[in-house]
Amino acid sequence: MKLKITLVKSPIACLKKHILTVEALGLKKIHQSVIQPDNDAIRGMVFTVRHMVTVEEVEG
Repeated sequence: MKLKITLVKSPIACLKKHILTVEALGLKKIHQSVIQPDNDAIRGMVFTVRHMVTVEEVEG
């Protein structure tokens, strides 16, 4: 199982920690999506920036 993570809100006015987390997930632009493995580390990062991203589970 993998996660499709999409950035829906700009991290410009957010905490530095949130900006770095978004970058670590591989997101650079709004409405950009990345596929990441479904593991505890990625889920923790998504939880930290849950107000800026949407997440879908995908097969593969």
